Amino acid sequence: MAINYKAIAKKLKFEGRAFINGKYVNAIDEKKFETINPATGEKLCMVAKCNHKDVDFAVKVSRKAFNSGVWSRSSPEHRKEVLLKFADLLRKHGDENSVLECVDTGKLIADCINEVANDAPMHFQWYGELIDKVFGKVGPTEPSITSLIVKEPIGVIAGIVPWNFPLMMAVWKMAPALAAGCSVIIKPAEDTPLTAIRVAQIGKEAGIPDGVLNVLPGYGDVGEALGRHKDVDAVSFTGSTEVGGYFLKYSSESNLKPVALEMGGKSPFIVLEDAKINDDLIDNAINSAFWNGGQNCSANMRQIVHKKVKDEFLDKVIKKVKKLKVGDPLDLKSNMGSMISKNHLQTVDGYIQKGIDEGAKLLSGGVSNNKQKGFYAKPTLFDGLKENMTIAQEEIFGPVLGVLTVKNDEEALKVASNSKYGLHASVFTQDINRAFHLAKSLPCGTVSVNTFSEGDIKTPFGGYKQSGSLSRDQGTEALNSFLQTKTIWISHS
Repeated sequence: MAINYKAIAKKLKFEGRAFINGKYVNAIDEKKFETINPATGEKLCMVAKCNHKDVDFAVKVSRKAFNSGVWSRSSPEHRKEVLLKFADLLRKHGDENSVLECVDTGKLIADCINEVANDAPMHFQWYGELIDKVFGKVGPTEPSITSLIVKEPIGVIAGIVPWNFPLMMAVWKMAPALAAGCSVIIKPAEDTPLTAIRVAQIGKEAGIPDGVLNVLPGYGDVGEALGRHKDVDAVSFTGSTEVGGYFLKYSSESNLKPVALEMGGKSPFIVLEDAKINDDLIDNAINSAFWNGGQNCSANMRQIVHKKVKDEFLDKVIKKVKKLKVGDPLDLKSNMGSMISKNHLQTVDGYIQKGIDEGAKLLSGGVSNNKQKGFYAKPTLFDGLKENMTIAQEEIFGPVLGVLTVKNDEEALKVASNSKYGLHASVFTQDINRAFHLAKSLPCGTVSVNTFSEGDIKTPFGGYKQSGSLSRDQGTEALNSFLQTKTIWISHS
């Protein structure tokens, strides 16, 4: 039986308060802000506008919970049990939470189901099952010495998450940090706070002790207060490169807390002349640029295509782009939902106009007409991009696919590497040697060969250059980023 997502949306009850110390509370100053449905432009609810006072309170209760040992020193088996229950409850509420994410973000319900109902629970399950398999080491010493190398939770963690994948990015922080035994404070983006707020209560139902998981909605001042707080032990940030740089500054000006950064991208999609220009490749090309309306740091907007296959490639791409249906994200027939806000739509339109002004050839789409409710951009296709064009260098974060033409592999590598970012790349070729050469040469954190994929929970995700720090989300690497290494040196007869 088909699920009526629109009916679920009509029955949603919105919770906009902060979640601190195991309960929903208003901001200390009682201030609120409005969150809207970007697909309609209509108000959803009022949300607590937290500030530094709320940060101080949340950090205080987080520290108290951590120091008490109620979670931080509980057995790995106990934390595993709770996280597995957390996963089960998220699956139970999967449809409702997916619709909540859909109306808060304007992204397709199918994507929300995949992320919120499927991937989010899987993360809690995976890290829950991993935590009782973390072992220390015994160092080689002389007989009168025993050296123990052990792992301990870092302490109080602040997770700063973006608006494009609001719950998934929160879970990328929550799940490994909670598994490690840390106390966690999540600061959701002001545009999309609702699923993180809701999931915090589900965590309590699963058995997360009071004070261990907190959610503070608000604006940038909340993130800054967390970044500067001397009793926050580490920050994990996902968002723009510009804002990520601020957190390094906050750390240097406070307690030198470690800062994990996953930031912007301008990812290349390389098609060599021996690639099969079939439906699979074309679908990957379109999905890589237009998935989530291009509001994705890994979006392959820079499509670098060998001149021998470019005409065939473009002919097939343009036919499918023109068939994309932009509309109601709750409608399963829609191929693309809305942009996150009116301001962001204007930014995307500005980039499209810039591309036209700088001489790129517009093949499809263009600037939005702004005649419908909500903030909908047009899937836009450009040919004739040059390396130095604005739309070939800057992160657009919208549904724009631009094609650059190259003559050989080394030119493709040069063009692909000409970016301040280094998050993701896709390479299409039938020659395994050429694939490995490019994969090993491209300065980025993830390279997909003959597909567009960021990997999965088992593989680390992050970037080179201005796309990220040495830390990684997902995989065992994420868990390790929330663990300290301690050496215990014992002298005995």
